[in-house]
Amino acid sequence: MLEKLDMIIKRYEELEQLLSDPNVMDNRDEWLKMSKEISLIAPVVEMARRLKEVIRQISEAEELLNETEETDMADYLKVEIEELEQEKEQLESDLKEHLLPKDPYDDKNVFIEIRAGTGGEEAALFAADLLKMYSRFAEKSGYKVEIVDSHPTDIGGFKEVILGVEGKGAFSRLKYESGVHRVQRIPSTESGGRIHTSAATVAVLPEVEDVEVEINPQDLRIDTFCATGPGGQSVNTTQSAVRITHMPTDVVVSCQDEKSQLQNKEKAMRILRSRLLDKYISEQTAELAQTRKSMVGSGDRSERIRTYNYPQNRVTEHRIGLTLHKLDLVLAGDLDEFIDELTANEKAEQLKAVGE
Repeated sequence: MLEKLDMIIKRYEELEQLLSDPNVMDNRDEWLKMSKEISLIAPVVEMARRLKEVIRQISEAEELLNETEETDMADYLKVEIEELEQEKEQLESDLKEHLLPKDPYDDKNVFIEIRAGTGGEEAALFAADLLKMYSRFAEKSGYKVEIVDSHPTDIGGFKEVILGVEGKGAFSRLKYESGVHRVQRIPSTESGGRIHTSAATVAVLPEVEDVEVEINPQDLRIDTFCATGPGGQSVNTTQSAVRITHMPTDVVVSCQDEKSQLQNKEKAMRILRSRLLDKYISEQTAELAQTRKSMVGSGDRSERIRTYNYPQNRVTEHRIGLTLHKLDLVLAGDLDEFIDELTANEKAEQLKAVGE
């Protein structure tokens, strides 16, 4: 680790010199880029310099201890070495955490795609509950939310709905929600009072810019059609809804929530870029699936990640074995405890991997 820290310190010193270079200062974009880089590594450099100093002090104290014949001085040096060793251990632990790879998409806005799974109309109603849960969580977190596209059912559920969440760090907080969410409750349509199990899938995709995912316009097929409401009935007579097909990958995106065809096309393109990025990342990491299987945040949507049990007011997060008996609060957007534990668990897994 010390070799890597020396490289970071060297880079920090280079940046300090460059930032005072008149040629760099004249190039505003380059200067801002370097300023951001130096601010990111400054805390690591400070700890690294202190670690090197502590190691030097330990070495000097041990040399003095070997040479001294005075009992009082020896006792003092032993206490000093013990304190320095504790500080060294804490610094090494903190530095390991700071050196963990950062998800490049953590600060991005996100699209949350919720789809009704097994369970028919009850699954669609559960999808609507998840939409409310994420909307409330986002609003409590100070994020801006909007429904980007939706396919409602006659009694208030959703076959599919896409929620846009805008705010710094949105992806870092919501990325662990990808997966199968299961609900156990008595449906309002059930006369016998039997508990049913239904499911909905959630996909959390970071929103990316044009430059991050290049799309050739010739690879797109764009169709327009009339927007529809619950049950499939037409809600207008203009061709405002848009369906975009990315022919090389067969990824299809439709958007109909806006009255303007242009606005629907813009939203559909935003979603398409995120889906293509998600597909690319999934393909690139496929060979790592086995090693990542135990790591939280893998985004494997084939796995059941959470169960919402209404009769027991219970929510169980299966990936980390955490159960909370406050379903009502969770559905009201109180997701922080789950997210914090999932984040801590992933960090622990990363640290373990670094140690190995």
